[in-house]
Amino acid sequence: MPNYCQSGNGDRKARRRHRRFFRATVSPIFLITLCLTTTCTTNAKSIPELISQLPTPALTGVVSSGNQISLNGRTVPGTWFQRPEKAGRITTHLSDGAFRQLIGVNFLNSSNSARQPIQWFSSVTKPLVLSTKLLGAYRYLDITNFAQTSGWEIRTNGNILVIATPKAQITNIVQSQEPPEASAPLQQARILINLDHPTPWQVAQGSIIKKIETPSLDPDTPTPKSTVPPNREWTITLDGIADPLLIERYTPQPPAAPAAPPTLLPNLLKQLLPVTPTQPIPPAPAPAPEPLIQQVQVVKNQTIISLSVPFGLSPQVSTVANPNRLIIDIRPDPLEERDITWAPGLRWRQHYVNLGTERFPVVWLEVNPRKFGLTLKPMWASPDGLAGTAPLIQTAQRYLAVAGINGGYFNRNNKLPLGAIRRDGQWLSGPILNRGAIAWNDSGQFYFGRLTLEETLTTANDQRLPILFLNSGYVQSGIARYTPAWGSTYTPLTDNEIILVVQKDQITQQLPGGKVGEKAVPIPQDGYLLTLRANAASAASQLPIGTAVSISSATTPADFSRYPHIIGAGPLLVQNRQIVVDAKGEKFSNAFIAEKAIRSGICTTATGTLMITATHNRAGGYGPNLAEHAQLLQQMGCVDALNLDGGSSTSLYLGGQLLDRSPSTAARVHNGIGIFLKPR
Repeated sequence: MPNYCQSGNGDRKARRRHRRFFRATVSPIFLITLCLTTTCTTNAKSIPELISQLPTPALTGVVSSGNQISLNGRTVPGTWFQRPEKAGRITTHLSDGAFRQLIGVNFLNSSNSARQPIQWFSSVTKPLVLSTKLLGAYRYLDITNFAQTSGWEIRTNGNILVIATPKAQITNIVQSQEPPEASAPLQQARILINLDHPTPWQVAQGSIIKKIETPSLDPDTPTPKSTVPPNREWTITLDGIADPLLIERYTPQPPAAPAAPPTLLPNLLKQLLPVTPTQPIPPAPAPAPEPLIQQVQVVKNQTIISLSVPFGLSPQVSTVANPNRLIIDIRPDPLEERDITWAPGLRWRQHYVNLGTERFPVVWLEVNPRKFGLTLKPMWASPDGLAGTAPLIQTAQRYLAVAGINGGYFNRNNKLPLGAIRRDGQWLSGPILNRGAIAWNDSGQFYFGRLTLEETLTTANDQRLPILFLNSGYVQSGIARYTPAWGSTYTPLTDNEIILVVQKDQITQQLPGGKVGEKAVPIPQDGYLLTLRANAASAASQLPIGTAVSISSATTPADFSRYPHIIGAGPLLVQNRQIVVDAKGEKFSNAFIAEKAIRSGICTTATGTLMITATHNRAGGYGPNLAEHAQLLQQMGCVDALNLDGGSSTSLYLGGQLLDRSPSTAARVHNGIGIFLKPR
């Protein structure tokens, strides 16, 4: 979705606390990071490099551990460890994000965080239950018995867990059309994939498939543009070899050559069929529907099935045994309901929420902030300042967050924040446009409202000047302030700024900013920069070199000042159980207000539970608009709720995985809200 728009000593203290936070939460096993293969494509450099540089953990009682998995000869990132048990037995533990997404295992509902029932080519009524181990930012499953029953061979090679599964053959692929259900009138289809052995599989959402428009037969008539949204590519990948006949059956055929040049046909029609009011030119035949299965191919001992799925539909994949089958249902409502207690005080839920006749898929995490060891902190993409974006999954892993969601708005071009970020009592970026924000403390108390920060520059002779923006990418006429939290330097965001360098509460330099983006000005570690833009440039004469200055600040409402952590976004959706959406008042555009899009949200309930939510496209249509988003959260029990950045930014993270979407479809974001588990 398009995005809309203290003192130097305090900044140094904030950075020291930031470093202490990481040191306090890190032990060797926590440093292992996880990146699924689909995630790494979003940033080809960062995650694999990060994983390769991390030390191998050394835990008491652990035989071996690492951060890579070799699955049938393909090495992918994933965390694991092995531990000795009684009688010399070695148990293997795999992080649940890797296990679920690399193997294709379905997690079933569970109210016990120490036990996870699963289904994989097996009975749902008698599921296998795996024990879990929560270590730092990941939850590990004991897969020892599962692997043995499935015929896997497991060994270790340094920090790599080598897994070999039985060779599987894909014996048949059958597509059948399912009659539409009364509750889901869109046309549906089912694909059955027959296997001789259970085998790992993955599903991934791809890019939009562009349609080739058929030119009009009449040169005087413009080619009509399709009003039907384009199909989207999905791929199903299985560790198995498809029968050659199946590959041949689904090999794309080259298009047939046109019978005649298109330019000759209209004239021919006019000669044979003179146009009269009673004898119009016959319409062109409707194009044939796009085949669902586009291609089947074998690449490196994997079979890849490419699908072209119409708008409003998505695949829902399940497995059965006897015979072993992968079942792919193309449905308008593919979300599987889920209610899993993932850790004490942290619950993963997802199901459809009805709003009138519409059904919206919502994936969310319920957090009990009063549970021992659970804390929330803002987090942002760049370790060197405020400029930068990254996939949320990468940012969460860098901070060692156990869970998280994307946060406020930012400028996608220059990657700068457009809203409030405050952590540990220090402002990283100031709010803009009196937009909605959430504030909280480490005791599990939260505050929602529309936030304004008022900073005032005061000179020794009691001259007072308003500072309109703090470390913000939102650029307007007036005075803005940039502290070391912004980064080591500031590069002008508008032409002809006047930059004042303040060190130890005294103006030490006046510099011309010149052209936008040309000259980087160092930000002093013992002070800050003031930028005077447009009409405010005249204030430079009142602030000569040597002037002693001080900064005072206050929030409106004043209650925001009591909370050490703040994230701003907007608009505010619900307050005291009442819908209070005022997107125009928060200066959002009409297009943004009316847009139907994927949405992120954060709210608190009457019991004090925090919920972070991702709401995707309604069954057969687009996502909610702002009014619908507010109604959905109110219906889910939210007492206070805030809309976060949405669209492609929406990302709900848990233990090394995105819960709500394929990682390859998630955009890079500037900041987010992380949930952390303190080590015990």
